[in-house]
Amino acid sequence: MELIAIDGAIGPASADYVHRGLERAAKSGAQLVVLRLDTPGGLDSSMREIIKDILASPVPVAAYVAPSGARAASAGTYILYASHVAAMAPGTNLGAATPVSIFNAEKSKSGKADDGPDTMTRKVVHDASAYIRGLAQLRGRNADWAERAVREAVSLSADEALQQKVIDLVAADVPQLLERIDGRVLDLNGKKITLATRGAATTAFEPDWRTRFLGIITDPTIAYALLLLGIYAILLEFSHPGLVAPGVVGTVSLLVGMYALHLLPVNYAGLALILLGVGLMVAEAFVPAFGSLGIGGVIAFVVGSVMLIDTDIPGFGVPLPLVLGFAAASALLLIGVATMALRARRRPVVSGGETMIGSVGEVLEDFDGEGWARVQGETWRVKSPAPLKAGQRVSVAAMDGLVLKVEPMNGA
Repeated sequence: MELIAIDGAIGPASADYVHRGLERAAKSGAQLVVLRLDTPGGLDSSMREIIKDILASPVPVAAYVAPSGARAASAGTYILYASHVAAMAPGTNLGAATPVSIFNAEKSKSGKADDGPDTMTRKVVHDASAYIRGLAQLRGRNADWAERAVREAVSLSADEALQQKVIDLVAADVPQLLERIDGRVLDLNGKKITLATRGAATTAFEPDWRTRFLGIITDPTIAYALLLLGIYAILLEFSHPGLVAPGVVGTVSLLVGMYALHLLPVNYAGLALILLGVGLMVAEAFVPAFGSLGIGGVIAFVVGSVMLIDTDIPGFGVPLPLVLGFAAASALLLIGVATMALRARRRPVVSGGETMIGSVGEVLEDFDGEGWARVQGETWRVKSPAPLKAGQRVSVAAMDGLVLKVEPMNGA
């Protein structure tokens, strides 16, 4: 027997973990996979991937909500309905399977609940209701209550779920679960199989490094930080060509962050606002906009960061303090760059042709019109509207290519 445990919100890492666990169980010839659940819900896409794997699995799956005090809320309820055997430990609960959406959350915050659900909300709820009803009919469980769990967000305790035929049994632990399902006949992809699980040993399937890495980078906070680290590191490389390290680190971080965001429910308008905000803050350092570009960039950056993850599911949002921290750091960096640019602009010119204007030189030979003079320790070809004599002091009035236009100094 294989034991797979999902603790916490269901995301891309959970889907990958279950997929690999079922694959291993099929290759090892396991008779049963026990999927232990304790989850508040999760992403719809990840939940559907898990359910597809369960429905296609050549090994029966027993979903078990445990230990006592655990729950299979929202997405966990769908997975429980999809499994060949549904069991719960005493003191657990399931239900509240209404799809969560940012649009619903914003609507409830606005206090316009009496307007009724909008078209998109109705479509999502109807789709979820039909989905869970289909799973209930497939496994011969209470389809009416399943639909209520979606439409009315109702929940049940373990004993109530057993009474209403939402689950198959209540068991205190895994050994008791295996003992109570021993001899049960299941329909596995059109084939009838009889379980022989009494006293069977269970082997826990631990996540491998790939699943653990996926779990780390698909944390919205980590993905958000990788995205910004990549952007700023690449900007540093462009502003200081040849450093190499910022370019390498930035490219790797940006690619990993974009891959993680690809697996998450991203609002691309939010992502565009983040990129626009960074672009405006960078432009402020090069365009004399008197702070308007920078302020607009910070506002776009904050709004885009708040909008980035398009879900209201707990555990899948970017913390507001992190957003404000990055915004403050970006604003301070912007202020620092702008301050240094202003200081550099106020400094006197110390190189180039502009420094020659007004310089004093000494004529090296007598000439009328064009000749040679020494200016700033260098010998220059010079032109003068008046005849000049050797040793006479002159002032540079203009510069025409490599020829200086000079005028005799008064009293020279």
